[in-house]
Amino acid sequence: MEIELKLAVDPKDASAPLRHPAVKAARGGRTRTTRVDSSYYDTDDCLLAGADVSLRVRRIGKTWVQTIKGPAESVTGGGLFARSEFEWPLRRPMLDYGLLATTPFGKLIAKAKNRGGLARRFSTHFERRTVPLGFPDGSSAELCVDLGEIRAVRDGLTRRASIAEIEIELDKGNASNLFGLAQRLAEDLPVAVLTRSKAERGYALLAGERDVIGEPVRANGASIAANATTEEALAALVRGCLHQIAANAPGLLADNDVEWVHQMRIGTRRLRSCLRLVAKCAPSGELRGLVADVKWLAAILGTARDWDVFVRDTLPPLAAWFKRDPATAPGLKRLRARAEARRRVARTAAREAVASARFQKTLLAGGYLAAAPRFGTTQADDDAHSGALLSSRATEFAASLLDRRHRKLERSASALESGSAEERHAVRIAAKRLRYIAEFFAPLFPRKRAKAYLKALTGVQDVLGRLNDATTALRVASETGGTQADAATGAVRGWVAAQAAGLEPEITSTWHRFARAKRFWA
Repeated sequence: MEIELKLAVDPKDASAPLRHPAVKAARGGRTRTTRVDSSYYDTDDCLLAGADVSLRVRRIGKTWVQTIKGPAESVTGGGLFARSEFEWPLRRPMLDYGLLATTPFGKLIAKAKNRGGLARRFSTHFERRTVPLGFPDGSSAELCVDLGEIRAVRDGLTRRASIAEIEIELDKGNASNLFGLAQRLAEDLPVAVLTRSKAERGYALLAGERDVIGEPVRANGASIAANATTEEALAALVRGCLHQIAANAPGLLADNDVEWVHQMRIGTRRLRSCLRLVAKCAPSGELRGLVADVKWLAAILGTARDWDVFVRDTLPPLAAWFKRDPATAPGLKRLRARAEARRRVARTAAREAVASARFQKTLLAGGYLAAAPRFGTTQADDDAHSGALLSSRATEFAASLLDRRHRKLERSASALESGSAEERHAVRIAAKRLRYIAEFFAPLFPRKRAKAYLKALTGVQDVLGRLNDATTALRVASETGGTQADAATGAVRGWVAAQAAGLEPEITSTWHRFARAKRFWA
């Protein structure tokens, strides 16, 4: 099993990690420098990549090595990469199909041969400096600094992407040491958590995609074993949320697509929900600081998202409706200009936050917590109740939790008919939190029943979300200020009120559908 943490580093500072006091303190031997050239193989239609398997032949100095890596394991996420790995020395730089047939991927390789065979698709070329590390708890690792490039030929042209990264690979022991060291590096160096391997970046180049940016990353169900403990399940969920946040960071910094902000915001909201569960089981001192940092990030992203929705979704239909009204149209135009300015300010603030050292430290702190035994709980924090919860079956923990959250949502539902805006907002929050918990633990229960329940619950949350967007639009419009926009603000108020009133029948019908949904965890 290969377990490693990857960090991007500025090529100008590539030697700094090797000189860092934390690395010097853990150093267990001399630094080795080698030249590494790798060729990655796949079919024309990238059959191996589709199965999340990578195959390469690598030259390290004068030695040739064949390596095949399997799909991501359950501990992958939040910057940590974990894959099964099979490796053999070769006498010459040619694939040895006999050796590949002995792995769990033998049938996949045979299928690839039947599809026309495996051929070189892209390559990596870099200089690697490696230093062995030892940690006080007996764990050991290697820190590697790689500088070079990825090359892929597409439409007769060679596309290139630079490599400037740190790999901290675990030899034995606990992966929390990797994050602990990375946290020390992040205190002094401009490093960034990476969520794409060299192979993934190579395939992106081959497909003509944007290298490091890729596409906005949505939430995916964490891989949780059926017999997982609560501790194992929660750690997997934390890593999954961290991955969604970190994977959307490059796009948010470099691209104007609003989906980057939206998906990262979802990641922070899911992570906050997940951390509330961790706090019930392992109230460590480390956790409180992480919760504060995630709340800071969520607030900044929330502001940016509110202005995106107002400018893109609320104003265009409103402007189209009032475009011929001489009393309102000019005010709406001024309102839009002011909103666009506020939106740019909010987007800049989001980018500054994501580009900050605090953001990277937040990701690494989350990764450390998920990797540390019992979430870093010390004897001072620990108690018998926490220990029993963490070691309990995840299915039991989830069923009890889902039951409580479901009953809480049912009790609050009376506010849907006659409650105030604040009471309806509370129902939406209860529905959202139940949905996150249900999505988190759904893989542990029968898929068909979970899917039906989630569909009904999503309908409730979506319609209440649109109602909340209307309320948010009023607040955002009022924040633009200025007497010249008063008529336009009034138009927004009337428009939003009409949209909210139109949602009433849908709110009732979606709730009735949800009330009939069977509890999949029962």
